[in-house]
Amino acid sequence: MPEYLSPGVYIEEVNSGPRPIESVGTACAAFIGFAPAGPANKPLLVTNWTQYVDAFGSLDESGRKSPHMSGAYLSHAVYGYFLNGGGRCYVTRVAPVSTNGAAAEKAATLQLPSRSSKAVPSLTFTPKGAPAADIVIDVLPPTGDAPPEGSFTLNVSMGDVKESYENVNLGKKGKSVVETVNQASKLVSVAEAGGTGSLVDRAPELGNYIVKAPAPASTPKLKANDLVGSVVERSGIEGLEIAEDVTMVCCPDLMSAYESGMIDRVGVKAVQTAMINHCERMSDRMAIIDPLPDLTPQEVKKWRESETNYDSMFATLYYPWLTVLGPEGKPIAVPPSGHMAGVWARNDTERGVHKAPANEVVRGALGPVSEITKGEQDTLNPVGVNCIRTFTGRGIRVWGARTLSSDPAWRYINVRRLFNMVEKSIERGTQWIVFEPNDPGLWSRVRRDVGAYLSTVWRDGALFGATPGEAFFVKCDAEINPPETRDQGKLIIEVGMSPVKPAEFVVFRFSQFSGGGA
Repeated sequence: MPEYLSPGVYIEEVNSGPRPIESVGTACAAFIGFAPAGPANKPLLVTNWTQYVDAFGSLDESGRKSPHMSGAYLSHAVYGYFLNGGGRCYVTRVAPVSTNGAAAEKAATLQLPSRSSKAVPSLTFTPKGAPAADIVIDVLPPTGDAPPEGSFTLNVSMGDVKESYENVNLGKKGKSVVETVNQASKLVSVAEAGGTGSLVDRAPELGNYIVKAPAPASTPKLKANDLVGSVVERSGIEGLEIAEDVTMVCCPDLMSAYESGMIDRVGVKAVQTAMINHCERMSDRMAIIDPLPDLTPQEVKKWRESETNYDSMFATLYYPWLTVLGPEGKPIAVPPSGHMAGVWARNDTERGVHKAPANEVVRGALGPVSEITKGEQDTLNPVGVNCIRTFTGRGIRVWGARTLSSDPAWRYINVRRLFNMVEKSIERGTQWIVFEPNDPGLWSRVRRDVGAYLSTVWRDGALFGATPGEAFFVKCDAEINPPETRDQGKLIIEVGMSPVKPAEFVVFRFSQFSGGGA
């Protein structure tokens, strides 16, 4: 309480109004997989496709950055995510160790000798990304009349990509080689290596030099644990614990590891189980599981029910794979998880997390790898296999919205994700309660703030009921907070919600009747 020690007018600000609770974001995916370059074994936030290419692409022989890696699906999953409406995601590039014990990802850094002494370096060249071929650097005499002291011409080339920098030098007069090359070059970055003496002495020795491209890595050795990762090392699936805004987890390159023989079917189950366990422990995100490639509807049913036998409200499975246009201009088959995460994000933006992410068009897909009949889906839908189907005149659509849970209360994806959003929103919006006096005044304020938030959720159409009282309740009183509970420092609040559920089976009942007279 403030002290009043002398006569006067005192101003006090009293904050007795409601503390509004805002809904957390629901559309943020996380991808784990293989890429040709970029930061390894740690999640990186990416907000568009261009950022992904810049971060994880490597230079090809045309001098452009290519995000694609032969046999890998990460780039296609991220592209499908953004194409279908995704806005931001975290990407963890897994870098498996090759059989010779080195990743062999980066080309060697090159130091050019100075004219004064070959033992004293002049300039250091570092490739931008992992070059597809050797980078040739020619240091030639200057061109033109009376260039500044110590000037030289620098030619840099890789395959058909050629760059030339005339009359550059290490001094402050004329064109600085460091500033000029670093601003313009697509191939290398350069830095002064140090040394003393005149500009002529410090300039690089004339000649021809080569920055070697990375040697082709031998067959990488990958274990399931490489994809599972570690919280401590911020790697793999477990490393996503630091990304608190993630709501969807995908591991498309688990399938490429399986196809290449690096992981067997048991390893696939181990990694997918780790994905599910991670989502259950975090309780604010869901795993989007990919099926094994080339499975028939009968085989995927057996794989789902017998071989994997997952039972989780925090996981979902889509079938079959999708056919998309590959980087070579030919159709390729890719796992569906990336495109499905994008559909979820688009659905959240356009309709809300309470609407089931189904009956939505899949953008960028040429078609499902195999066409599914209604009779085949009749056997898959009850076991939680969400089908992607082609409908005449209506395109390629997601035709299922179930989790992998055997509990009917958590059968639908939108119900689980709605609770994830509400729970996390209330958790973040009620942090002010901690250490407040645990009395009826606090209980009343909690009921007011949480009730006000749930009223907005109800008005958005996410809760079932004609009135707020039918849609939800908030209980925080002496009955559930007796003295023994308060003595333990606890405040108990009970919240109940009636979520809307999708009209999965639409039934029209027709009958014949005889029209009566007027």
